[in-house]
Amino acid sequence: MGVVRIGIVGDFDRNKHSHWATEAALFHAAARLGMSIEPRWLASTTFASQPASDVLSSFNGVWAAPGSPYASMAGVLCAIEYARLRDVPYLGTCAGFQYALIEFSRNVLGVADADSAENASNSQNIVITPVRCDIPSAMVPRLNGAGVARPVPGTQLARLCGDAELNGEYFCSFETNRDFIARWEAAGLRVAALGNDRELRAFELPSSRFFIASLFQPQLSSSFELPHPLITGFLRACVTD
Repeated sequence: MGVVRIGIVGDFDRNKHSHWATEAALFHAAARLGMSIEPRWLASTTFASQPASDVLSSFNGVWAAPGSPYASMAGVLCAIEYARLRDVPYLGTCAGFQYALIEFSRNVLGVADADSAENASNSQNIVITPVRCDIPSAMVPRLNGAGVARPVPGTQLARLCGDAELNGEYFCSFETNRDFIARWEAAGLRVAALGNDRELRAFELPSSRFFIASLFQPQLSSSFELPHPLITGFLRACVTD
């Protein structure tokens, strides 16, 4: 097995713990699987100036990292679309979950102005909305710390992580607009995990080899001793034809 190259799509910020945790979690999983990996951060603006095919063709997998709003929304959407259409293993966490839903809404549902409330656009189709709970502090995300994610039996996520309740780590202020869930499902998306109130916490595309996105951040609960099974599953898919 050669070196497995992972393109981490996002705007790296050395002050974000989640960005360092993303790299660390990849090394945790690679060590468990006995593989060599080479993670490389790819700024969102990269895809605004170069075709995604030129940038990503040499990578075995794509991980869209936390950190919205991205410097280039269009760039991130191009990278996600490339992974979805080319069947390149894709993992999206936090913002990577949110923007995968925006990409799916725009390019599969045909909702051209699908957007996140975070972007404060004039869109009539906000598919990512503020978390519906009180803000403990103006400086703290509404969904912060450990939270429930219940894998849906029969999904790829459940096969990787088990059917038991996951204690996912969250750090965000935005979640999904429930009004779109039935439309997403009708277009081929599968709900993979739900919150206490049946909020969408993870989804997958069963037509893809590996395309899973979670609002929780598995990298924040990964360790060398216990790599997160979602990330080990992602890496396995990256070396499976």
